[in-house]
Amino acid sequence: MLGPLVRYLRFMGYDTLAATELGPGGPREDSELLRLAATEGRVLLTRDRELASRGGLLVDGDDVLGQVAALFRAGLVEPVLRLDRCSRCNTLLRPARPDETAAATYLPADHASRTVVCCDTCGRLYWAGSHADRLAERLERASDRNG
Repeated sequence: MLGPLVRYLRFMGYDTLAATELGPGGPREDSELLRLAATEGRVLLTRDRELASRGGLLVDGDDVLGQVAALFRAGLVEPVLRLDRCSRCNTLLRPARPDETAAATYLPADHASRTVVCCDTCGRLYWAGSHADRLAERLERASDRNG
């Protein structure tokens, strides 16, 4: 339910785990999510009102920037682009090696002048290009929202 928010939180550097990454749900899924959040010191974000009433934090609306703005107002996030976690698998990123950048067919032509980082788990490469600039601008606007 919160896939786009998960990606944004990871772009902001937050260690984020999505319920869908834990495998198929079951009748005790909500209890397991609450237990996991408590034992790992996580904030459980949910769109499920019943789960929120049991210990999660209700996230309203479909607009991801509105959701980020609400979390910012609640003091839970600082909407700043960090690009230090993989948006797909949450792994901390490291500087890419020359052999990794040389093998990538999707890097911009001027990638040698950019900082390129790599995810050790899925092999995805990231760099701060125009997409990152637009993302940083959207996050800045989210911190300016009043509600």
